This record gives sequence, structure tokens and C-alpha cells, in this order.
Amino acid sequence: MKQTGTTRRGFLGTTAVLGAMGLVPGWPTAAFAQGGGTLRLRIDGDNNVLDPGYMTGGTEIEAQKQCLPFLAQYARDGDTFTWEPTYFVTKLEQRDGTHIDFELAEGLVWSGGHGPVQASDVKYSYERMKDSDWSGYFEAMDHVEVTGERSGTIVLSKPFAPFIMITLCHGPGAVLSEKAMTEAGGKFTTQFPAVCGPYTYEATPGQRAVFSANPDWNGPQPAFERIECNVITEVKAAELAFEAGELDCTEVGADTLARYTKDMPEGTGIAVAGELQYMWMGMNTEHPKLQDIRVRQAIQHAVDVDTILQGAYSGTTAKSHGIICPGLVGQRDSAGYAYDPAKAREMLAEAGVAGLELTLRTLNNQERMLAAQIIQANLAAVGITVKVLPLDSGPFWEMGQESKGDTWQDLELWIMRFGTTPDPYEATQWFTSDQVGVWNWERWTDEEYDRLYQEGINETDPQKRHDIYVRMQEIMENTGAYVWINHEPEAFVHSTDVVVNAAPSGELNYRRFERA
Repeated sequence: MKQTGTTRRGFLGTTAVLGAMGLVPGWPTAAFAQGGGTLRLRIDGDNNVLDPGYMTGGTEIEAQKQCLPFLAQYARDGDTFTWEPTYFVTKLEQRDGTHIDFELAEGLVWSGGHGPVQASDVKYSYERMKDSDWSGYFEAMDHVEVTGERSGTIVLSKPFAPFIMITLCHGPGAVLSEKAMTEAGGKFTTQFPAVCGPYTYEATPGQRAVFSANPDWNGPQPAFERIECNVITEVKAAELAFEAGELDCTEVGADTLARYTKDMPEGTGIAVAGELQYMWMGMNTEHPKLQDIRVRQAIQHAVDVDTILQGAYSGTTAKSHGIICPGLVGQRDSAGYAYDPAKAREMLAEAGVAGLELTLRTLNNQERMLAAQIIQANLAAVGITVKVLPLDSGPFWEMGQESKGDTWQDLELWIMRFGTTPDPYEATQWFTSDQVGVWNWERWTDEEYDRLYQEGINETDPQKRHDIYVRMQEIMENTGAYVWINHEPEAFVHSTDVVVNAAPSGELNYRRFERA
């Protein structure tokens, strides 16, 4: 992660604003900078499902990294992300293309009297994931072979070199206690059945999640005894909290990133995790108003993405041409359509559509709302009336999932952003046929796409992999269901007293924060 910092000037006068917003009452007031052992952070909502197999992703992964064992973790070599074994293992080695040997560290114990961490827990956790909502991460895994109490081998069904990077380092690679999970009925939501890591977890819905020192942990001690993650749904409110000294680190929006980059506040640094985010406007291909591909393609031509990048993101983000992010194999340098309002009007007329009214759903934050308003104006210019519907994170992330209710039937347009890992395979898995009603909210299927997805897993030649992933994005784009927008950097402002640690896709790893 790139970090910069300087000391030129400070912000004053924001505490009164925070008080008026109701942010200060009830918050901890002892500042880390004054020598306390507490690190104060922000999360954008409650963690509703901590179970690695059924989570949404994001801050749930942050919680898992503090409380559960992982075999591997991200490392950085200059501008390149790689991996390294965690302190939970004494051995993690890819013996050949289909065998990964591991040995767990001695002395690891689960909380609640659930006994030592064993290789059988690894087997249980990973084989369980093959039947979960995150099964795509384990597409290449056949089974886990237990060779000893603390040793085993992950057996792949086919060679897939990035398995450690994209699966073991990420949230789905968390290890659970088989004994505790059995007692819990095989799934859990807001409480870990058992933990093994430097922290325990407790949350007060709507207020904060607290990570406290785990008395059963005998591994390396983290830099901070306690982590308090305050629920602040709005990025702008979190920025004000940071400027008032109420947070030690927080994500920032594009306008603040641009402002800080030009004139850094005193005692403040910027950490950029990477640009492994991809944002688009999606369209439900099954909705009666959008079933005609000419209507969807007209919308593609009607949206002025360059204006969104300047108006909503202050020019701080890279323009997107697909789901593969900057620096990865398969990234495209152009899209197959262009901003052309005249073409959009022509296609709508050809489809016999007039007076179309649509609803655009988006997360309720500043950049997304500005982007939505620009899209609203763009579509109005070609005769389409758009209602913008802002949503909090809970209902937003559930709206396209059939298992969460019937909202998916009413979806028309939405602004979506996914984070990914440093390999193109991860991004493409969410749009296969079996993801319809799970994460493929655009609800299209394509046999060639599904076939190429499997070929991309098996292919090791970089140029051939590049060609596969370019073609897969062309297939997506040709459905007319996507307007590519941008690749946002995950940027954090922080006190220069702390050193931030984040995954390439932006999830913070509190246990790996350091004191400067």
C-alpha cells in the first residue's frame, strides 16, 4: 500500500458540526495520539452476516481477519501484490500444480473450550465453502487431505496458480472451528461460534463493533489492544470525524482525496490500497421495460461517463472499460460503445419506446448520488425519466438476491461497485449463469461466457488469459446491460502516528496496523 504524509496545516472548528450531527455523544474520547491502546476506525454499517460462506463481503472480511485463522495473507513487493504465510502456519507450500501443503502452528486454540486448531478444521472450512454463496473461490479445489493433527494438503482438481492469492488470502479463506460450527447448526450470522486470533468481537447494532484482546491468544501481539469501529454510514460524516480528531483512520471520498493531495492537513497521511474496484450501472435484462436490447444499448450511448468522473469523482478515478481492473491481465483499453445521445434517441425510436420511466437505485453516499444525478440528467436528455432511489447498505446489497426477498423482480437500473483481488478470475465469477439471482443481477446467461470462465481458470499462458478475459468482457458488454463507469482507488486518511494495512481491494486488516 502506498502511503504519503506531511505536516502543513490543520483543520479547526469541526467539533461543533459533529455535535450538531449527533456523532460525538457516546463516542470514546481518549485519543490514540495521547498514548492509549485503542485504534478508532469507521465502518459503513452493521456486520449482518459474519459467516464466510454467506457474507456480503467488505467489513465482514475485516472482522474475520481479526478473529479467525488464515493460512496466507497479502504482501507487497513494490507495486506488485503477492502473498506470504501468516503466523497461523509454519508451512504453506505449493508442491506442484495441484497440491498445496500446510502445517498449522502449534498452540493455536479456539475460544469457548473448543480445543486446538486442527487440520480437520481447515478441511471442514474449505470443503464447506464449495456449497456456499462464495463457492466460486473454491472452483479449482477438489478436497483437503488431512495428513496429521496440524498438517494437510489442499488438493486442486486442476492447476490454478492464483489459488493462494485469490482464495486463501481473502475472506473466503477463513478457517472455522468444526466443533463450534456443528454446535451452532452449521451457519452463523452476527457472532463467531469460536475465535482464534488476537481479538474477540462484540457489536452494538447501529453504533459500533469492538475488537478486544483475546485472552486465549498466545501468538504475536498486535500494535493495539482494542479496536473501536464506529458505524458511520456517510463518508463525509466520517471525514468530519477524522478532522475533529475522533477517528485515527477513515476512507475518504474523491473530493476530499483531491483536496488532501493538494494541501495535506497537519499530522495526516494518505494510504492508497489500490484500484481494484470496478463500478458500473447495471440493467435488469428480464424486466419488461428493459427486455429489448435496443433500449439497453440506447442507455449505454446516453450516459456521459466522462462527466461522471469529473462531476462526482473530481477526476481522481480511472475510467473503466470493463470489470478487469488496472494492472491486471485482461484489462481493456476501450469500450465497444461511446457517449452519443443522438444514437440513443435513434435506437429508442427504432424500438418504438417513448415516455419511458425507470428507477435507478444506488447506495446513499455522495459520489454515487452525484453519479446518479448525472445519469438522471443524461437520460432525461434522450426522453427517459429516471427516479433516483438512495438506499442504505443493508437493503442495497440484498435487493438483487432472490434468497433475500422479492425486490429483485422490481430492479431496473442500479449503480454497483465490486472489489476484487489481484487476478481477473475473481471478478468474472460473479456473472456466470449460476450466479443469476445471487450476484448476477443483470440476469443474463451465455454458454460461451461460462465456457471461457472455466478456460480462464485452467490457462497459464498470460497472453491467452488476457484474450480470454477481454472476450468475456465483450460478451458482458454486448448484452447491453452494463455502462462501465470507473475504477476507484481505495484511499484512506490517517494519523501519521499509525501505519495502515489494507488488502488490494481495500479491506483494512486491523491486526496488521502498526505504530509509526
